[in-house]
Amino acid sequence: MYPSLLKRFLDLIIATINLVVLAPLFVIITIILFVANDGEPFFIQKRPGKNGKIFHIIKFKTMTNQKDTNGNLLPDSKRLTKWGCFARRISLDEIPQLLNVIRGDMSIVGPRPLLPEYLPLYNETQKRRHEVKPGMTGWAQVNKENINSWGKKFEYDLWYIENKNILLDLIIVFLTLKKVLIPLKNNNSTSESFNGKN
Repeated sequence: MYPSLLKRFLDLIIATINLVVLAPLFVIITIILFVANDGEPFFIQKRPGKNGKIFHIIKFKTMTNQKDTNGNLLPDSKRLTKWGCFARRISLDEIPQLLNVIRGDMSIVGPRPLLPEYLPLYNETQKRRHEVKPGMTGWAQVNKENINSWGKKFEYDLWYIENKNILLDLIIVFLTLKKVLIPLKNNNSTSESFNGKN
């Protein structure tokens, strides 16, 4: 049994500690993006939360607002900035979601929130992903290499819902940190190797 009050308490503790520790980085990135994105450092979008209730997810903005001659946004690949690509690789763009966790919209661990337009497409089993708060990370995210279809992702989300407990949450947090740090370590290794050749 994993009491919701305990999970909420842990969410608040983890989110608050991380926000305090990352505050200098948060401020620096916000200032850089405020200048780079014409006063728009954040990307805010509607997402369904627990029981399908809509909330506004907050991320650092990693794409420009470039449009074609008809006024339509260019494809994501053309609007993604170099900084945005790096930020996504090590999940820096997700830091503002700590505010969503503190506000109670999200949890540290849970199914990742998808777009509202997908709601009518869920079958009764898939709708169960909204029995819990969406998470900054989840069981599906730390098992990406085993997921090759939309249905498989839902299977991992539902497995988490049926088996959630404090130990599982801690394991997911650990695996998430591992996935974030490995690309960072690889980037440093590549840089050192490159510099060595020069």
